[in-house]
Amino acid sequence: MVNVRESVLPGIGVLVVIGLAARALATVVPTSHLILAIVVGLLVGNLYGVPDWASAGVGTNKLWLEGGIVLMGASVALDRVVDAGPTILLLVIATVMTTILTVEVLARGAFGIRGKIGSLLAAGSSICGVSAVVATAGSIEADEDQIAYAAATVLLFDAVTLLAYPALGHLFGLSDKVFGVWAGLTMFSTGPVTAAGFAFSQAAGQWALLVKLTRNALIGLAAIAYALYYIRRSGGERGDAVPGGIGYLWHSFPKFVLGFLGLMLVANTGVLGGAQLASLEHAADWLFLLAFAGLGLDIRLDELRSTGLKPVLAVLVSLICVSTVCLLVLTTLF
Repeated sequence: MVNVRESVLPGIGVLVVIGLAARALATVVPTSHLILAIVVGLLVGNLYGVPDWASAGVGTNKLWLEGGIVLMGASVALDRVVDAGPTILLLVIATVMTTILTVEVLARGAFGIRGKIGSLLAAGSSICGVSAVVATAGSIEADEDQIAYAAATVLLFDAVTLLAYPALGHLFGLSDKVFGVWAGLTMFSTGPVTAAGFAFSQAAGQWALLVKLTRNALIGLAAIAYALYYIRRSGGERGDAVPGGIGYLWHSFPKFVLGFLGLMLVANTGVLGGAQLASLEHAADWLFLLAFAGLGLDIRLDELRSTGLKPVLAVLVSLICVSTVCLLVLTTLF
């Protein structure tokens, strides 16, 4: 146990230092400290790299992100969720299906991307970024090169949309709700969605998280659907049939979503007082700060430059089309 702590604590210390630097910069730079944590982490990671002694602790950034998401459940009003529930669910399903179809058609038809890369790009673009790429890759038996190709493309768009979305939101004068739902529906990975949402406003961040978690819950279904599709294409010759059925669905399901929902239910019973809710929100902000510092350290610009042009164009055209239609629909609804 001591060795584990010794290997993790130095890297966590690096995340804390980057987070504190981002908070200090936020006092002079008119940008969210969460965005600045990613930028500082990106600069440090690409200029100096992450030393071996810090890699284990830096790798905990996903745990901090999931923990922050769980704690944010306490600040979400249940009545608002109930009122928007059916509409949000329909928007999520429609957006996910449209994105999958658009990317698949563009990849295979317009840009001639063969094999399983188009499916990995579609899963990553429509549901939850690299996590969906990896989950889908396991279900369709994609090789490592295909996974790396799709993951690099998704990470490129994570980096671009993280900065572009808040800027566009302010440029268009979007309301907190419209921006949060828009980001939650159309951005790719959970980390950038959370950072962009809270960079825009607290309310936008809550909406972005709520919508994004709804999308994330579809990851298992998408992986199984793709497995069935490729089994059918191969004439049922694969021996694994559906990869685990219900068991695979549960394995792929992001468990922290349950924590978010549970804390949201507890908070809305009135058990927690105002001071306790404020403490949880403050703690979530610090966890996000550590998570986004690690996210920045994980971004490698040289890897992003290696991404081919065709998958980038396929995803770009899809993102522009889907996000534009979504924004028009949201401004009409809300």
